[in-house]
Amino acid sequence: MKRIFNFLVLVALCFQFTACSKSAPKCCGSESSQSSVSSWKDELKAEIPLLGHRNWIVVTDMAYPLQTQQGIKTIYTGEAYMDILDFVYKEIGKAPHIKAAVYQDKELLSLDEKDAAGIDALRKQMKTLLGDNRTFVPHEELINRLDEVSRKFNVVILKSALTVPYTSTFFELDCNYWDSEKEAKLRKTE
Repeated sequence: MKRIFNFLVLVALCFQFTACSKSAPKCCGSESSQSSVSSWKDELKAEIPLLGHRNWIVVTDMAYPLQTQQGIKTIYTGEAYMDILDFVYKEIGKAPHIKAAVYQDKELLSLDEKDAAGIDALRKQMKTLLGDNRTFVPHEELINRLDEVSRKFNVVILKSALTVPYTSTFFELDCNYWDSEKEAKLRKTE
């Protein structure tokens, strides 16, 4: 009788551990996660005070690769690209401690409407939001920069539901209250 009881307890524990391990990914953080609108926005708002110069925030299309470097956190938002871009741009603008250099894929300039439907309207929307303060760099070079940067610093990637190629926008963060002139002056006096 005692053996049967012990066996039943063991079986019950096995079921409990199995159930816990299946639900763990839902309740525990991961480097790549699918989030609701409010949770990705809340997550980004919580990250921004922690981010500073040398950190990056990237808004991407859906096919952007999931990079494996440990310093890169990828969040699939499921949201429209321009909504994410607008939110990120405004949040960086509100932060007192950071500003951003903005990079976009150089390939974006060469895309044709017949090959990438919707690209003309998207380019107009990007220009309206970001203005001319963008630098265009080959896509592969930007991915490689993120790989290198993420060895020492954090990168946050927000994937959108957009299915138009070469539309990623990269925000390289810098200090908002200190600039290269002040830094040069400081170094000159040392």
